[in-house]
Amino acid sequence: MKKAVVLLSGGLDSATVLAMAKSEGFACHALSFDYGQRHLCELEAADRVARQIGAECHKTVKIDLRLWGGSALTDDSLAVPDAEESKGIPITYVPARNLIFLSFATAYAEVLGARDIFIGVNSVDYSGYPDCRPAFIESFRETARLGTRAVDEGWSYRINAPLQNMSKAEIIRAGVRLGVDYSLTTSCYNPDSEGRSCGKCASCALRSAGFREAGVPDPTRYAGR
Repeated sequence: MKKAVVLLSGGLDSATVLAMAKSEGFACHALSFDYGQRHLCELEAADRVARQIGAECHKTVKIDLRLWGGSALTDDSLAVPDAEESKGIPITYVPARNLIFLSFATAYAEVLGARDIFIGVNSVDYSGYPDCRPAFIESFRETARLGTRAVDEGWSYRINAPLQNMSKAEIIRAGVRLGVDYSLTTSCYNPDSEGRSCGKCASCALRSAGFREAGVPDPTRYAGR
C-alpha cells in the first residue's frame, strides 16, 4: 500500500485532505504540531479526525514557536482580530509555519519511504497567508528534492495540495461526500477554555460562510450560543 504523510491541524481543510488521501488508496501517516499555538484544542480535534477517517498512525511533533512569537497565535500579548479588521497579511500569520511543517513532513516521508505529502493549503477562501499560495508549494517541491536523497536517486516528492483552487463550500461538499464528520474539527483562532469557537475571527468567518454556501448544517460549537 502506497504511503503518504498528511499534515493534520484538526481543522476543516486538513480533515478533508486526509479523507481525500485515504480515498486515493494511501496509507496515511498523519502529522500534527504542538507549536505553542493559542488554539491548542486543535490537537485534540486532530486526534479525533485521524481516528474517524482511519489514519495509519498519528504523530504530534512538539516545537516552540513562542520563542520568537510574531503572531497572535503564538504571542498572548497580540490580540486575535475580528474578521473585518484583518487587512493584508494578518497578525494571525505564523512566520514560515508551512515551510517548517513541510520540512518536518519531508523528513518523516524520507524515513517512511513515502513520496507523497498532503497539505490543506488553499488560495481561494483563505486569510492571505503567503505560505498557502501555489508559488510556495511549487517551490517547496524542488527544495524537498534538493535537500534529500531524492536528488541523488533521481526522483521527486509530490507535494499534494488538492484544495488549492477550491472554495470553502466546495471543500465542505467534497468532505461530506467522503464521510468527514466536521463536528470533530475546529477552525477557530481564539477558542474559549472549553474549546468553543469565538465566531468572530477570520477563520470562523470563512468556516461559517463555507457551510452556509455549501448548504450543509454548521456543526461548530460557538461560545455564547
